[in-house]
Amino acid sequence: MNWLYSTAALCLLSAIVAGLLRILRGPTAADSMLAAQLFGTCGVAILLLLSKGLDWLVLQDIALVFALLAALAAVAFALRTWGGTER
Repeated sequence: MNWLYSTAALCLLSAIVAGLLRILRGPTAADSMLAAQLFGTCGVAILLLLSKGLDWLVLQDIALVFALLAALAAVAFALRTWGGTER
């Protein structure tokens, strides 16, 4: 069953490479932010797959921290790009 987790992690890693190409060619900041969100989502998924495949439970904690950081980065980007509360 470990080969299944490894194969899925490699597929997600190829999605990260595709996102990196999109960042390099992306015409707008929103395209770059969506690719960065892809990095966060795929990174968390890869860590969870490796945690299950290698039986390292500490990777689940690291994945949780990465998920929180990705969410905060998206909020910070939205506030900075489209403005916060206007008074």
